[in-house]
Amino acid sequence: MDLNIVGGKSVSVSDATFAKDFNESLVHQVVTAYLAGARQGTRAQKTRSQVSGGGRKPFRQKGSGRARAGTIRSPIWRGGGITFAAVPADHSQKVNRKMYRGAVQVILSELVRSERLVIVNDLAIAEPKTKQFIAKMKELDLTNALLVSEEVDANLYLSSRNVPHMDVCDVDDLNPVNLVAFEKVVMTVSALKKVEEVFA
Repeated sequence: MDLNIVGGKSVSVSDATFAKDFNESLVHQVVTAYLAGARQGTRAQKTRSQVSGGGRKPFRQKGSGRARAGTIRSPIWRGGGITFAAVPADHSQKVNRKMYRGAVQVILSELVRSERLVIVNDLAIAEPKTKQFIAKMKELDLTNALLVSEEVDANLYLSSRNVPHMDVCDVDDLNPVNLVAFEKVVMTVSALKKVEEVFA
């Protein structure tokens, strides 16, 4: 199939990557797994064995009139351990490469169908100036977009980082979450070809 480039010409891409049927359950599963993998899961509390102290029996077993106790670090004592202590959690979900690649292909195909994929010859910015970046986005009539280049362009990144609802990434950092997060996805022709190779 052919995709139009802003400015006139067109570029040929494979149907296998850019013309797949939409599969909502696959996209949902992969996006959810990707977001789950980003969770830190860093939480921890101490059990009675991890709280320092409490090595001595606080008072004798019988005759004191109190309930028997073996340590002052019991969960029922102030300053004691937690009964069901939280431990560091791993929230990652397994997604095999075929599913991941398939989900990206489905998202790219849906972007093409809904005319949300914009192809340009170049995204270069002469200087790292936000004003220049905004002017270029006005030319392309973009207010909420992900810009994808083959490799990270320092000027493009620096000039765009203060602009809301805009993000810049290279093909290596492309993922299902940032593909669905923006109204439009803008790719250079070279990035498009590399995406086709990586996710074919």
